[in-house]
Amino acid sequence: MENVIVFGHKNPDTDSICSAIVMADLQTKVRGEEVIPCRLGEINEETKFALKYFGAKEPQLIEKVEEGQTVIMVDHNEFTQTVDGIENAKIDTVIDHHRINNFKTSEPLFYYAQPVGCTSTLLYELYTLNNVKIEPQMAGLMLSAIISDTLLLKSPTTTEKDAKTVKELAKIANIDVEKYGLEMLKAGTNLDKYTEDELIRLDAKKIEKEDIKYIIAQVNTVSIPDVLKRKAKIEEEMNKEILAKGLSLFVFVITDIVNSNSEAIVLGDRVDAISKTYEIKDNIAVMPGVVSRKKQILPLVEKNI
Repeated sequence: MENVIVFGHKNPDTDSICSAIVMADLQTKVRGEEVIPCRLGEINEETKFALKYFGAKEPQLIEKVEEGQTVIMVDHNEFTQTVDGIENAKIDTVIDHHRINNFKTSEPLFYYAQPVGCTSTLLYELYTLNNVKIEPQMAGLMLSAIISDTLLLKSPTTTEKDAKTVKELAKIANIDVEKYGLEMLKAGTNLDKYTEDELIRLDAKKIEKEDIKYIIAQVNTVSIPDVLKRKAKIEEEMNKEILAKGLSLFVFVITDIVNSNSEAIVLGDRVDAISKTYEIKDNIAVMPGVVSRKKQILPLVEKNI
């Protein structure tokens, strides 16, 4: 590819996909040349709902980048979560709201990050800073991403800036946030179509800390018991991943978006990273009030592992 390309992380969620599309739109207008939005995995049902609602095309799927390819990374920075070949690409820009880890470049770059609930909150700021008009479609995609990442502004990752951005984007997109948001989130809770193997990969992030490798995967639902009916087969697939990738820990988090609680299936040699805080019974940890991987689960694991 000769064009600049932009993509989010592997196993993409709504923020990752929508931010790629939005950033491509913004950068195309700022640079005066086409920037191509890409994706590093299949699109989930929640994201499909948002794209269809706002008439947006799916970004093209890529599996690797060639040496010297100019890339923009959104919604992530860790090399363990990004495209194959990233070490030899030219990283031009990063827009992110996560911690910085396992990241390095050989050249200077534009890096824009803040501890907000969603990458799209930062993209809204960049439109303003660059004096670029936000079209209703782009506003709708950014709005969808923020709703997804903050669970309709109920997640502990939500900031005042996210809430203000949602109000402004809702005006541009002419959207009833509560009504649309609930419809979109519920679209993402239809997990019946996925096999257990697909389920544990839907939104899985692989993380490395020194010589320890682990995965924290998360799915949203309106009924945790319904998902746990498949527990035996889910555990079987998790154990396959543990063996195949040499993982010390696999945490599969099932989040109830209505009641803002989670339960997690926890497997591996380092389940103590979770059991030091939450009792694990029959491989399940009950996590009342926990909905955020980034702010609640990941810091816990990093502290204890």
